[in-house]
Amino acid sequence: MGQKINPIGLRIGINKTWDSKWYADKRHFAKILHNEIALRKAIMEKLKEAGVSKIEFQKTANQVVLNIHTSRPGIVIGSQGASIDNLRKYLESKFHEKFAINIKEIKKPYQDAAIIAELVGKQVEKRIPYRRACKMTIERCMESGAKGVKINMAGRLNGVEIARTEFFAAGKIPLQTLRSDIDYAYFRAITTYGTIGVKVWVYKGELFN
Repeated sequence: MGQKINPIGLRIGINKTWDSKWYADKRHFAKILHNEIALRKAIMEKLKEAGVSKIEFQKTANQVVLNIHTSRPGIVIGSQGASIDNLRKYLESKFHEKFAINIKEIKKPYQDAAIIAELVGKQVEKRIPYRRACKMTIERCMESGAKGVKINMAGRLNGVEIARTEFFAAGKIPLQTLRSDIDYAYFRAITTYGTIGVKVWVYKGELFN
């Protein structure tokens, strides 16, 4: 069970919550959903270098509230808030809605699965050996206080003819324990010889509240 289910989806309602919070009837549901997908894509393209981990989307009657979790808040905000104002204007002109944007800093980026997956994927794209990239990243994660880390890489690793999957792990990852706080993310590294998938699990400890 633990190997086949997204660990975040498995824990929604237990110790995780939805990244999107809105309600729509049957007639408008598809339109709002596709709008949200396009909105997330637009934000990720604009903030490629900002180390964005996740975007929380909350739609109210009058406006859309976005909570952007990032490891580099300075890049998102810009000097005297210029970058965030430009982003708001761009989104309002493209999606014809009012936006309230909140920036939330990630204090420990090496305990965030999305940032780790992107870091490893970007290193692979720059032709750094994947084993070295994974082992160095796992060491830094464990030093930052994570209880366990697992990285799964799949594809034409090192450009070989036949695709394969390799795992790198340290500490423990109790995937079937529902009270365990596990962060999970996926990143697609695009190399000259094909696509390499990077999956990351980070175990931060148990939650009892």
